[in-house]
Amino acid sequence: MSSPLADEPVEPAGDDADPLEGDEYADHFAELGDAWEVVDDHHLEASYEFPDFETALAFTNKIGELAEREWHHPDISLSWGEVGVELWSHEVGGLTRADFVMAAKMDRLYADAEA
Repeated sequence: MSSPLADEPVEPAGDDADPLEGDEYADHFAELGDAWEVVDDHHLEASYEFPDFETALAFTNKIGELAEREWHHPDISLSWGEVGVELWSHEVGGLTRADFVMAAKMDRLYADAEA
């Protein structure tokens, strides 16, 4: 089951917004899959595992398509059987609700890829 966050639009916080702090993002983080961790209260990181390179590459391409649709672009690393993702809102220099919504959407893509 995916998070209800995955159904929400990715809305930028705006240049004058402050990044979320631990207690402000805790509920959002609790809705994400086990792949995610918050690093230094600054960004989200995830690692998704796959049985081979081809499947990992297909997932990477799906993340790219999602990023273009939502206009919220993560850093992505691809290796044999693994896709790494790093995500934060550059305009505020940290985490916003949009990052957690985008992460939930990636979790949904991963769940669909595993089905």
